[in-house]
Amino acid sequence: MMKTTVMLLVLAFLFGAGWAFFPGVVQADLEWKVIKDLDLKTTPLDVAPSLDGKWLFILTPGEILVYSFAEGKITDQIPVDKEFDRIASLPRPDMVTISSSAKKTLQILLLEPIYKIDVTGLPSKGPSDAAVTIVVFDDYQ
Repeated sequence: MMKTTVMLLVLAFLFGAGWAFFPGVVQADLEWKVIKDLDLKTTPLDVAPSLDGKWLFILTPGEILVYSFAEGKITDQIPVDKEFDRIASLPRPDMVTISSSAKKTLQILLLEPIYKIDVTGLPSKGPSDAAVTIVVFDDYQ
């Protein structure tokens, strides 16, 4: 009986000490502000960020708008079927998937940036508007 009373007194002391010395749940306010307001001129259906955080893909009826965080504006439009109503990022920064619940279809898109290189005044051979592919072998020793 004595042990039970001592045990209860110890537990009561520990509970009381814990209540007194440890703060309860801390409530915090949330501060926020709008950093960009985009006027899309069309209804956004879904959004998905790129894995690397460089782009925000905005699915609208008939196209995907590509918002560049670095440039702070929509930099490209990708035409798609108007039936697509969902977009999702994939585990690669250069891929997204779009799907249509009405058509029961899904597409995986691979996005490859096109870089414009100013060659004004440089010697060239062939048509001036020809597409050029530059390949980098960065793992070659």
